[in-house]
Amino acid sequence: MDGNFNESHEEYSISLKSIVEEFNLEALVEPDDIKKRKIICADVNRPGLPLSGFFDCFDNRRIQLFGRAEHQYLSQLSGADRLYRLEQLGARKPPAIIITSGLSAFDEVIKACTTYKIPLYRTDVTTSRFQSALIASLSVSLAPRITRHGVLVEVYGEGILILGDSGVGKSETAIELVKRGHRLIADDAVEIKRVSEKTLVGSAPPIIKHFVELRGIGIVDVRRIFGMGAVKDTEKIDMVIKLEQWDKNKSYDRMGLDNETTRILGLDITTTTIPVRPGRNLAIILEIAAMNNRQKKMGYNTAEEFNKRITEHMKKESEE
Repeated sequence: MDGNFNESHEEYSISLKSIVEEFNLEALVEPDDIKKRKIICADVNRPGLPLSGFFDCFDNRRIQLFGRAEHQYLSQLSGADRLYRLEQLGARKPPAIIITSGLSAFDEVIKACTTYKIPLYRTDVTTSRFQSALIASLSVSLAPRITRHGVLVEVYGEGILILGDSGVGKSETAIELVKRGHRLIADDAVEIKRVSEKTLVGSAPPIIKHFVELRGIGIVDVRRIFGMGAVKDTEKIDMVIKLEQWDKNKSYDRMGLDNETTRILGLDITTTTIPVRPGRNLAIILEIAAMNNRQKKMGYNTAEEFNKRITEHMKKESEE
């Protein structure tokens, strides 16, 4: 295990207003303080059981979605019963209610939301499609995250997080990769988010986005010098490259059979340690590392294949 980068316990949030704008939601009831409303939970809820009176497992941090099933259930109730059930839901102060599939809003829904100041919106998108899109968006915005000193580049479609001590050559390697047609995501500080159970995504803090610091030259704007094709806002992290000064007393893996990993936000990321010394072209080495990592993911491991050939050759010689 090369390292262990754990998430902080800080609670992240996103403004409800930004969600409304992102999904172009129609406002049916919108309190005056809507710009101050925050969403802190990436999960959403279809309140079928709460509408029937069961609130034992109700999480009032979740956005509530009213689809065709909820609409059909409410339509079968009397006006008084419908208002009572909706007031029971509104009293628990969910952050918002969104009606999907362009369904009509019952007068009782509007009344309950107005009474308890619950934002009420509507979208023409079907429930399943909207729910999956909303969860995906919230998962990114509210994802656990850390910021680490390093460089993130995209090489042949692989997101490579370059780590190492200051002055080892991370930024210079990134510039050389950009010159060779690859893309820069972040230099010096990389914000890393865990957006799913299998995926880490990295980006640059807004203040240093597209900038690289080169010792002796200063700050360089990669986007303006090399063009828009040389930069990218975000990229998944497929592997970690750790650069370190060459130590003649240290034994380095020459076959590629060692399975080194770095644990970041609970996920183990494939890691390769590359010793740095004069004369080594790190950009080319990282290109080969990226292509080799893609090859492994496609089911072919060169090191294992080579080791297999050696074993078979030795076995054959022994038999002869």
